[in-house]
Amino acid sequence: MRELQSVLQVFRNRRMAALMLLGFASGLPLLMTSRTLQAWMTDAKVDLSTIGWFSLVGLPYTLKFLWSPLLDAIVPPFWGRRRGWLAITQLALVVAIAAMSLQNPQQTLQFLAINALIIVFISATQDIAGDAYRTDVLEPQELGAGASVWVLGYRLAVLVSGSLTLILADFLSWPTVYLLMAALMALGFLTTWWAPEPRKLGQPPDSLADAVVLPFQDFFQRLGITTAVLILVFILLYRVGDAFINNMATPFLLEVGYTKTDIGIVQSTTGFWATTLGVIGGGVVLTKLGIYRSLWIFGALQALSNLGYYLLSLSSKTNLGLLLAINVENLCAGLVTSAFVAYLMSHCNAAFTATQYALLSSLMAAAGIILASPAGLLAKAVGWPTFFVLSIVASLPGLLLLPVVAPWHGKPIIESEATLLQDTDSR
Repeated sequence: MRELQSVLQVFRNRRMAALMLLGFASGLPLLMTSRTLQAWMTDAKVDLSTIGWFSLVGLPYTLKFLWSPLLDAIVPPFWGRRRGWLAITQLALVVAIAAMSLQNPQQTLQFLAINALIIVFISATQDIAGDAYRTDVLEPQELGAGASVWVLGYRLAVLVSGSLTLILADFLSWPTVYLLMAALMALGFLTTWWAPEPRKLGQPPDSLADAVVLPFQDFFQRLGITTAVLILVFILLYRVGDAFINNMATPFLLEVGYTKTDIGIVQSTTGFWATTLGVIGGGVVLTKLGIYRSLWIFGALQALSNLGYYLLSLSSKTNLGLLLAINVENLCAGLVTSAFVAYLMSHCNAAFTATQYALLSSLMAAAGIILASPAGLLAKAVGWPTFFVLSIVASLPGLLLLPVVAPWHGKPIIESEATLLQDTDSR
């Protein structure tokens, strides 16, 4: 009982509440420029291939490592290095998301794309600041709990910006929906104002040159050039198949006759809990099998989960088919997320976490933005059944790299460090 109380006590502090709300602020803009925007464009009868190419507006998520050193080197004149940058990006996001209400996909696609691109750039910058704040504010014994509450907040935001917006759009205009999301984004700024300042904040780099050069130099020297390059290629390719589904699932479901409310209800109820179960279950399996073996198992399940959409494309429209396709894919996505994030962390040097994690997470995002951008064109050319088969094939290159970058019998250093920390905490 005492051990349980000590665990729960970790969550009963201002830092944890702030991290959950900041995780919410981090997740809210994501679908406003991807799945939700795709639904709006589908409603507006925008060409399917154009919708697919629109995923390129997410490029800043893949390039954020380029300006991440600036957030280490430059300290805003208020609220400190981390909270200051969070406040600046959150206020800018309120304005940028509200500006989407002035767009019209049928008449001004160019302005819509520019507005979405601005949102993504600011959102990516908020992610850099948020990841750094989370690292700086937590005590060693709070790292696991802090990551959990952040992911919980992030998932809740994805639920709101993805599923709730679809339901609201059946009753309200899309511009009104975006205005409501802009108002909700203001919660992030209020949280940053209320959030505690990190007590142990490292000194900024001596120069911008150091902030740029040293993290990259460390990564390639520590791992070796060949191994480092293969790891980067693996991170880029591992989730390509899943990215194809994320890019085109909503247009597919709307095209075959499901309403936005049908999709939103499933995603916001069982779909949300399937993802949550996947994240939690993935964490449990990680502790038993380790990061590398989990990547093998979860990667295979992720590829096979695309069969749900393939079968749905061959059958008549049924609520059971919709339920199974979304829930199986969400469950497997949750599993693979837990292992993949742990893998990224295992290759970061604590001295350069902000910039190195930005680099690796940028590559992870590239799979869903650059490599999956022709998905709409491909689906239009080959039809939905063949498209979903090809999405499974697209998963194979990443899986084939596993023996090299994550050998079945290998063990990342981070697991040994985590075990040592756990043993220390238990004493």
